[in-house]
Amino acid sequence: MIDTQLPFIDLHRHLEGCVRLETMLALAEQHSLQLPGNTVDALHPHVVLAGPQADLVGFLDRLKWMIFVLRDPDACRRIAYECVQDSAAEGLDYLELRFSPLFMAQPHGLNPADVTAAVIDGAKAAERDFGLTTRLIGIMSRTFGPESCLAELEALLEHRHELRALDLAGDEARWPGELYYEHFKRGRDAGWQVTVHAGEAGGAANVRYAIEHLGATRIGHGIRAIDDPSLIELIAHRGIGLEVNLTSNLQTNTVQTLTTHPLASFLQNNLLASINTDDPIISGIDLHYEFHEAAPTAGITPALAKRAQENALATAFLSPSERQTILQRKAAKQSPTP
Repeated sequence: MIDTQLPFIDLHRHLEGCVRLETMLALAEQHSLQLPGNTVDALHPHVVLAGPQADLVGFLDRLKWMIFVLRDPDACRRIAYECVQDSAAEGLDYLELRFSPLFMAQPHGLNPADVTAAVIDGAKAAERDFGLTTRLIGIMSRTFGPESCLAELEALLEHRHELRALDLAGDEARWPGELYYEHFKRGRDAGWQVTVHAGEAGGAANVRYAIEHLGATRIGHGIRAIDDPSLIELIAHRGIGLEVNLTSNLQTNTVQTLTTHPLASFLQNNLLASINTDDPIISGIDLHYEFHEAAPTAGITPALAKRAQENALATAFLSPSERQTILQRKAAKQSPTP
């Protein structure tokens, strides 16, 4: 299902959902922290999902142990480095990695600006060491409320030139985008692109608001857009990217089954939908699994999968020259060695 002639891209991967279980155990031992298991096998059921949860909040609850081990900025740097390393080993040609510095800082009272700096440092070091082009997206965790998100935004703005875009994630049902209008205005004024989690735990109206008022050119998930034909027309007209995460959508109870997932409809209607992982460790998957196992179950044919890969490249937060470089590197990988 993966077209090896096209770049293999993940646009929607959360750093906090990529922490190796081995690293969790090592950091817990280093900082004398108590996890619910002291071996990988014992820890596994507390972190990796075995099936669907009641809702998004139940899914997000698994993240608490991953951020619990982030006792200092060095830990934040380590998990960023390892996430990019693992993504390179997965065979990705381009990665957009997003993170919430306040969410990561919260368990041990870290400074969100220090967390941001550490993540940037770790990701850049791994990009250099493993050759995977990586761009970072700063998240505001809406679950903490608008005032806390303002402080989180300030931490991200201290490193504005190292980040490519601004996102809003967390409990969409309780914290709608309207509460964060001014936050995104500041983000756009800083020169950032905008992607917003919407249409996952909330309805189509949230997707529309993110596009029309927050300035989103991409939407994280966007599943409930299928409920509003006029919104589908807007997405198509504006060329909005939809960052779809099949297994995650099933596990968060956003869709009842993969066979009823709207991705095939999105692609058939020429929407710029892509296939991504969301939180691969928590979901127990990687991008290969999403293409080879989840996508066929969702009715994705090889032709539609190829279109999803093309859409990922087209909607990536890259300049034209950066996009061309990724294509050239991919072509070089495909060329036989003399």
